[in-house]
Amino acid sequence: MAKYSKGAQKKVKRAMHEKKHGKLKSGRSGKKVKSRKQAIAIALSEARKSGAKAPKKKSSSRKSSGGKKKPGPKKGSRKSK
Repeated sequence: MAKYSKGAQKKVKRAMHEKKHGKLKSGRSGKKVKSRKQAIAIALSEARKSGAKAPKKKSSSRKSSGGKKKPGPKKGSRKSK
């Protein structure tokens, strides 16, 4: 059973061609894509939006705390008299 449909394969092929020639750009920022993996991810995302058969995105296992940590008691500190 094929992982990707013909439509998804065409999108990946086009994205790799654009990346090779320096014309593939990422979403909002519009920066040039330099990574092969990022180019494939962009192509598969477009394929999913168009309804082509492509595997679902893997969710990240990391959970971010938003960059803020709660201050807790400091270890090793003693009160002096």
